[in-house]
Amino acid sequence: MASQANLLLQKQLKDLCKNPVDGFSAGLVDDSNVFEWSVTIVGPPDTFYEGGFFNAIMSFPPDYPNSPPTMKFTTDVWHPNVYTDGTVCISILHPPGDDPNGYELASERWMPIHTVESIVLSIISMLSSPNDESPANVEAAKEWRENRDEFRKKVSRCVRRSQEML
Repeated sequence: MASQANLLLQKQLKDLCKNPVDGFSAGLVDDSNVFEWSVTIVGPPDTFYEGGFFNAIMSFPPDYPNSPPTMKFTTDVWHPNVYTDGTVCISILHPPGDDPNGYELASERWMPIHTVESIVLSIISMLSSPNDESPANVEAAKEWRENRDEFRKKVSRCVRRSQEML
Protein backbone atom coordinates (compact mmCIF):
# COMPACT_ATOMS: atom_id res chain seq x y z
CA MET A 1 0.00 0.00 0.00
CA ALA A 2 1.32 3.44 -0.90
CA SER A 3 2.03 5.76 2.00
CA GLN A 4 0.68 9.30 2.36
CA ALA A 5 4.20 10.60 1.63
CA ASN A 6 4.51 8.44 -1.47
CA LEU A 7 1.15 9.60 -2.84
CA LEU A 8 1.84 13.26 -2.08
CA LEU A 9 5.27 13.17 -3.74
CA GLN A 10 3.85 11.42 -6.82
CA LYS A 11 1.20 14.15 -7.05
CA GLN A 12 3.79 16.94 -6.71
CA LEU A 13 5.96 15.34 -9.41
CA LYS A 14 2.96 15.01 -11.73
CA ASP A 15 2.00 18.66 -11.09
CA LEU A 16 5.54 19.88 -11.83
CA CYS A 17 5.65 17.85 -15.05
CA LYS A 18 2.30 19.30 -16.17
CA ASN A 19 3.11 22.85 -15.06
CA PRO A 20 6.89 23.45 -15.08
CA VAL A 21 8.15 26.39 -13.02
CA ASP A 22 10.68 28.91 -14.34
CA GLY A 23 14.08 28.69 -12.70
CA PHE A 24 14.35 24.99 -12.00
CA SER A 25 13.64 21.48 -13.14
CA ALA A 26 13.00 18.46 -10.95
CA GLY A 27 12.51 14.74 -11.38
CA LEU A 28 13.26 11.45 -9.71
CA VAL A 29 16.84 10.23 -9.40
CA ASP A 30 15.48 6.71 -9.93
CA ASP A 31 11.93 5.99 -11.09
CA SER A 32 11.54 3.35 -8.39
CA ASN A 33 12.20 5.81 -5.51
CA VAL A 34 9.84 8.78 -5.14
CA PHE A 35 11.74 9.88 -1.99
CA GLU A 36 14.88 11.06 -3.84
CA TRP A 37 14.65 13.85 -6.40
CA SER A 38 17.19 15.39 -8.73
CA VAL A 39 16.83 19.18 -8.95
CA THR A 40 18.58 21.62 -11.26
CA ILE A 41 18.39 25.28 -10.35
CA VAL A 42 19.16 27.89 -12.99
CA GLY A 43 21.16 30.74 -11.47
CA PRO A 44 18.70 33.61 -10.94
CA PRO A 45 19.01 36.60 -13.30
CA ASP A 46 20.75 39.71 -11.96
CA THR A 47 22.65 37.74 -9.30
CA PHE A 48 26.23 36.46 -9.11
CA TYR A 49 24.78 33.00 -9.88
CA GLU A 50 23.23 34.03 -13.22
CA GLY A 51 24.06 31.58 -16.01
CA GLY A 52 24.85 28.71 -13.67
CA PHE A 53 23.17 25.30 -13.57
CA PHE A 54 23.28 23.98 -10.03
CA ASN A 55 22.39 20.34 -9.47
CA ALA A 56 21.13 19.03 -6.15
CA ILE A 57 19.54 16.00 -4.55
CA MET A 58 16.41 16.49 -2.47
CA SER A 59 15.77 13.59 -0.07
CA PHE A 60 12.39 13.17 1.60
CA PRO A 61 11.82 11.38 4.92
CA PRO A 62 9.19 8.61 5.18
CA ASP A 63 6.97 10.92 7.28
CA TYR A 64 6.94 13.75 4.71
CA PRO A 65 5.17 16.23 4.82
CA ASN A 66 5.32 16.19 8.62
CA SER A 67 9.13 16.44 8.45
CA PRO A 68 11.19 18.42 5.95
CA PRO A 69 13.36 17.03 3.19
CA THR A 70 17.07 17.73 2.97
CA MET A 71 18.68 19.32 -0.06
CA LYS A 72 22.31 18.96 -1.01
CA PHE A 73 23.97 20.56 -4.01
CA THR A 74 26.11 18.17 -6.03
CA THR A 75 27.50 21.11 -8.01
CA ASP A 76 29.91 23.44 -6.19
CA VAL A 77 28.05 26.41 -4.69
CA TRP A 78 29.84 29.17 -2.80
CA HIS A 79 27.19 30.71 -0.58
CA PRO A 80 26.76 31.70 3.09
CA ASN A 81 23.76 29.36 3.48
CA VAL A 82 25.31 26.28 1.87
CA TYR A 83 27.66 24.09 3.88
CA THR A 84 30.95 23.19 2.18
CA ASP A 85 29.57 19.66 1.56
CA GLY A 86 26.68 21.20 -0.43
CA THR A 87 23.94 20.84 2.20
CA VAL A 88 21.48 23.73 2.09
CA CYS A 89 20.77 25.53 5.35
CA ILE A 90 17.52 27.47 5.07
CA SER A 91 14.85 27.99 7.72
CA ILE A 92 12.03 26.19 5.93
CA LEU A 93 14.14 22.98 5.88
CA HIS A 94 14.61 23.04 9.65
CA PRO A 95 12.36 20.76 11.73
CA PRO A 96 9.00 22.24 12.73
CA GLY A 97 8.45 24.00 16.02
CA ASP A 98 10.50 26.38 18.10
CA ASP A 99 14.18 26.88 17.29
CA PRO A 100 16.25 25.50 20.19
CA ASN A 101 18.84 28.22 19.47
CA GLY A 102 16.28 31.02 19.34
CA TYR A 103 17.33 32.33 15.89
CA GLU A 104 14.15 31.48 13.99
CA LEU A 105 10.47 31.83 14.64
CA ALA A 106 8.42 28.63 14.45
CA SER A 107 6.57 30.24 11.51
CA GLU A 108 9.84 30.44 9.54
CA ARG A 109 10.60 26.74 9.96
CA TRP A 110 9.19 23.68 8.21
CA MET A 111 5.43 23.41 7.80
CA PRO A 112 3.63 20.53 6.03
CA ILE A 113 2.09 22.97 3.54
CA HIS A 114 5.47 23.35 1.78
CA THR A 115 5.90 21.62 -1.56
CA VAL A 116 8.88 20.84 -3.75
CA GLU A 117 8.02 24.00 -5.67
CA SER A 118 7.88 26.25 -2.60
CA ILE A 119 11.13 24.78 -1.26
CA VAL A 120 13.07 25.27 -4.50
CA LEU A 121 11.67 28.77 -4.99
CA SER A 122 12.86 29.60 -1.44
CA ILE A 123 16.32 28.29 -2.31
CA ILE A 124 16.39 30.38 -5.50
CA SER A 125 15.47 33.39 -3.34
CA MET A 126 18.25 32.41 -0.92
CA LEU A 127 20.75 32.54 -3.81
CA SER A 128 19.57 36.08 -4.55
CA SER A 129 19.58 37.24 -0.91
CA PRO A 130 21.99 35.38 1.37
CA ASN A 131 21.40 35.39 5.12
CA ASP A 132 24.83 36.12 6.55
CA GLU A 133 23.51 36.45 10.12
CA SER A 134 23.40 32.68 10.76
CA PRO A 135 25.62 31.20 8.05
CA ALA A 136 26.32 27.57 7.25
CA ASN A 137 29.54 28.63 5.52
CA VAL A 138 31.17 31.21 7.78
CA GLU A 139 33.98 31.96 5.32
CA ALA A 140 31.50 32.69 2.50
CA ALA A 141 29.45 34.89 4.83
CA LYS A 142 32.54 36.83 5.88
CA GLU A 143 33.50 37.37 2.22
CA TRP A 144 29.91 38.37 1.36
CA ARG A 145 30.07 41.07 4.04
CA GLU A 146 33.68 42.22 3.80
CA ASN A 147 35.05 41.38 0.35
CA ARG A 148 32.21 41.24 -2.16
CA ASP A 149 34.63 41.23 -5.12
CA GLU A 150 36.39 38.05 -3.92
CA PHE A 151 32.99 36.48 -3.17
CA ARG A 152 31.84 37.28 -6.72
CA LYS A 153 35.02 35.71 -8.18
CA LYS A 154 34.45 32.46 -6.29
CA VAL A 155 30.81 32.33 -7.36
CA SER A 156 31.86 33.02 -10.97
CA ARG A 157 34.18 29.99 -10.84
CA CYS A 158 31.26 27.87 -9.58
CA VAL A 159 29.07 29.18 -12.42
CA ARG A 160 31.74 28.35 -15.02
CA ARG A 161 32.25 24.84 -13.61
CA SER A 162 28.48 24.25 -13.61
CA GLN A 163 28.33 25.25 -17.29
CA GLU A 164 31.20 22.91 -18.17
CA MET A 165 29.32 19.99 -16.61
CA LEU A 166 26.42 20.32 -19.09
